[in-house]
Amino acid sequence: MTVTASACAADDRRARISAYLDELAQQRRLSPHTVSNYRRDLQSLCGLIADLPGDCGFNAIRTPHVRRFVAQLHTHGLGGRSLGRTLSAWRGFYRWLGQRGVTTHNPVDGVRPPKSPKALPKALSPDEANLLLEAPCENLLAIRDQAIFELFYSSGLRLAELAALDLAGLEDLLAGEVRVLGKRSKVRIVPVGSKAREAVAAWAAQRPKMAASDETALFVGRRGKRLGVRMIQLRLARRGLAQGLPARVHPHMLRHSFASHVLQSSGDLRAVQEMLGHASIASTQVYTHLDFQHLAAVYDQAHPRARRKTE
Repeated sequence: MTVTASACAADDRRARISAYLDELAQQRRLSPHTVSNYRRDLQSLCGLIADLPGDCGFNAIRTPHVRRFVAQLHTHGLGGRSLGRTLSAWRGFYRWLGQRGVTTHNPVDGVRPPKSPKALPKALSPDEANLLLEAPCENLLAIRDQAIFELFYSSGLRLAELAALDLAGLEDLLAGEVRVLGKRSKVRIVPVGSKAREAVAAWAAQRPKMAASDETALFVGRRGKRLGVRMIQLRLARRGLAQGLPARVHPHMLRHSFASHVLQSSGDLRAVQEMLGHASIASTQVYTHLDFQHLAAVYDQAHPRARRKTE
């Protein structure tokens, strides 16, 4: 059986990408979710290269090719933010190829994604958050869910961080702090409020009825094993609908709500940055815009020269 040059080129591209992703996962210890995103972005690069005439290797790609690729992806509906992440993945991969002598240049350098309007993160109002968390706990699953949702809102955890919590950390959690492994394997300690501690204690008392004897996870599903992130998302969305909230509630919305409400009350941006585990304060500053929206609404209602005159 004859192997074509095109097939050989495609195999080489796939092998390079696999080696790069292995390094990201094993040496740089990026999260599985991040590695999965990189894989998808680099596979799209391979697909775009495969559509070019000839048997192009990575070294044959130039900046005009990359600009054309970005235009193609944008035409297919990819927004500026997604394209920015994709370009970042490509840029890092080409930097890695250059360090190994595979390429002589980085064609992604200098290429910028199209600008798109920045969407503010969606957060619940304090009243909506209270409504979500005031549902009756009538069964074992509801007790577990209450502990999960209170912990999201109390400490601003990411979905993967909460799902990864182990029973071994229960004592510290009930004492008022939770230790989590965040992005890039950075450990941080976040305070836990009294309502969340009460909810977790209630779940911990019931957990043996559901958990398998050898399961280390704090939160488990019907089969006694660690509760998956998808099920947490579904349970939260279902709770939001049952409580009559107008928008579909997801875990990151509770993280946004935590950040927004703490910032509104304290004004301490640095503290919110630490609790969220943001590497850059620029990531946290988006919540100042949410805070301003809240203040603007109060101003519009309170200031005599801001209120619209009625006919």
